[in-house]
Amino acid sequence: MLTFDRRTVDSTGAFLIGELERLDATIHEPLVSVTWGRDIDLREDVTIGDEFSSFTNSTFASPGGINPTGKAWIGKKTNAITGVELDIGKTANRLHLWGMELSYTIPELESAARLGRPIDQQKFDAIKLKHQMDIDEMVYVGDSSLAVTGLINSPQVTVTTAPTAGTASPTGNSTSTRWADKTADEILADVNAALTGAWAASGWAVMPSELRLPPQQFGQLVATKVSTAGNLSVIEYLKVNSLSNAINGRPLNIQPLKWLQGAGTSGTNNPTLATPAPDRALAYTKDRNRVRYPLVPLQRTPLENRSIYQITTYFGRLGQVELVYPETVAYLDGI
Repeated sequence: MLTFDRRTVDSTGAFLIGELERLDATIHEPLVSVTWGRDIDLREDVTIGDEFSSFTNSTFASPGGINPTGKAWIGKKTNAITGVELDIGKTANRLHLWGMELSYTIPELESAARLGRPIDQQKFDAIKLKHQMDIDEMVYVGDSSLAVTGLINSPQVTVTTAPTAGTASPTGNSTSTRWADKTADEILADVNAALTGAWAASGWAVMPSELRLPPQQFGQLVATKVSTAGNLSVIEYLKVNSLSNAINGRPLNIQPLKWLQGAGTSGTNNPTLATPAPDRALAYTKDRNRVRYPLVPLQRTPLENRSIYQITTYFGRLGQVELVYPETVAYLDGI
């Protein structure tokens, strides 16, 4: 029940409630951050009619000439010449159907129009936000109910644990693996070890160009200086002095990623764990031919009038992260 005090009653023709209130008509939406568009390329050839997205990996075999393990030498009068063999393996992943209904009544629509806050647009914005949040989660961690993993927790990727700090630890904790207890050179060694692991797994063919860190560690690297001179932060030191810069010819791209907080060996962002999982760093190459995500954009049904309701359904398909070359990705835990 709405009540009025004596000040309101005695005011000279002005009502305190409503007339003397300055309402900010700006719509303040929930605080949400999605970063999947920054970290992965899309596979856009999939359609709403597809139920699976697939790709192939080819394996070549080429025996030698006289020496089966050597080079393919032949003689002038050779009549037995070796060839190459080809094996093609296919990987198929499901495309999951996603949908939400947008509905409102005609009286609701008219009332919202008088207030200057269109309910149809706000509900549509909410559906788009939900869609983006679901994509973000599918890209990074997948979905446990579907037994699907993502970019930061794939069982196909090799996991290494950061070594303990040296005796020169700035905090004196030489038994810790955390970057907060390590020097800039030790952190650089950890980063280069992760990059080298993926480089070696790819047969020294692909050097990762991207590094993703939990927000806490990212902030630490930005705030910490390499020396007392204070002219270079640790994060800039890593970008310039990493193996990625030396091999790829451009600084290592380091960005924060919220999903990596507590994404280590014990599980991904699981608050029910008695002992929190270690934080994880992700090194990979952002290339559609290495890692990508199949996505069918949102579509909608025609607007339907049902009684005093107006109803439409938005739908699309969310795929699963395709690690075409999982050996080009590396995880570093315990940082």
